[in-house]
Amino acid sequence: MGTLTKRKYTGTRYRLDKPELLAPAGNLEKLKFAIHYGADAVYIGGQHYGLRSNADNFSFEEMKEGVEFAKKYGAKVFVATNIYAHNEDVEGIEAYLRKLHEAGISAIIAADPAIIQVARKAVPELEVHLSTQQSTLNWQAVKFWKEEGLPRVVLGRETSMDEIAEIKEHVDIEIEAFIHGAMCSSFSGRCVLSNHFTDRDSNRGGCCQSCRWKYDLFEDARSSAVWVSEEEARDNRVLEQFRLGVNQLPLYDEQDNPFSMGSKDLCMIEHIPDLIDAGVDSFKVEGRMKSIHYVATVINVYRQAIDSYMADPDNYVLKPEWIEEMNKAANRPLNTGFFYDTPDHEDHIYEPEEKAVPYDFAGLVLNYDPETRMATIQQRNHFKPGQQVEFFGPGGTFFKQTVGKLWDEDGNELDAARHPLQPVKMIVDQPVSYFDMMRKRK
Repeated sequence: MGTLTKRKYTGTRYRLDKPELLAPAGNLEKLKFAIHYGADAVYIGGQHYGLRSNADNFSFEEMKEGVEFAKKYGAKVFVATNIYAHNEDVEGIEAYLRKLHEAGISAIIAADPAIIQVARKAVPELEVHLSTQQSTLNWQAVKFWKEEGLPRVVLGRETSMDEIAEIKEHVDIEIEAFIHGAMCSSFSGRCVLSNHFTDRDSNRGGCCQSCRWKYDLFEDARSSAVWVSEEEARDNRVLEQFRLGVNQLPLYDEQDNPFSMGSKDLCMIEHIPDLIDAGVDSFKVEGRMKSIHYVATVINVYRQAIDSYMADPDNYVLKPEWIEEMNKAANRPLNTGFFYDTPDHEDHIYEPEEKAVPYDFAGLVLNYDPETRMATIQQRNHFKPGQQVEFFGPGGTFFKQTVGKLWDEDGNELDAARHPLQPVKMIVDQPVSYFDMMRKRK
């Protein structure tokens, strides 16, 4: 659970009246869901210079549409340009950044000083936020980047709650911190395992997530055989392997689970007061490649918690339903990362996925008639009459019901909603709204 931070930030926030909720958006549809469900800002990737080359990413036309949608809700759009550039990457950066500014992007997230320098000189109106890839962990480094003209620093994920509070004591600047999502096993995400195994550069957007692979352990049978002959303390299996010409001896039994380096996921929903007291200005959720259901659920919960605390800090209460909702989107066990202590062996995953996602996104509400209680729902996963489903929407609206009769748009009764994106009609027990979601247990 962690303990309260020893320091409490008491100064005036640099530019924000209250903490910003910053959501991931892997494509235009996810951007709209994230903002509709409560994000103050979203971060996206363009076609170049980002660390998620396998995500859908945004064209300039999609960026413009995303910015226009965000403006309707008073939200902002940031673009990740956080690769570590090689010489061949540098050409074209200035033109790319100018197009981002023309598209209405509010800020870029950058780590490489070359990209930062080009942005500051060529497009000074475009804010530069320092990426977590810079591994910024102390107030002196934060002060350096503020003096370079950056208004915000995204701290390295290894920063503790007390260290954040100390940084805010010394430097008047916006601090952004990851508060939810997958954790990388390397230092602030700067990994070379992917490069080594697959020749895909993690720091140029090509990470193959090799830390999530399953591994078996072996030792060299010949060197083991020599050790056995000297100590006479090992069973004959080693020598037999050596005689057969097998150079690798397994160090596991067939029933053992494969070893993984993957860490548990970060979740700070139970510690909103600590984050705010420490002075965190932007609460960042990881997951540009996660599902729409994940983004909507997670952002919805944090939105409610942040608003509840800011409305009445002295009487703030963590609601059990928030934790229950969060667990419906979790696909790995959760912990608090480095905020309260250095993670140890208990914070890594050694078993096959200990917690699978228990729910599927089944449908999106397109329309609702209050007189007939008839909802039009766009199918996103197979569902049928008799199944138990849950409806939820922004602000914590939620109810369960059993699916009754289904009809297509022409009034024909259906035995199931089986076709992707098919509009179907059904009676709902409570009022629903456009963009509400329907989920079902797997």
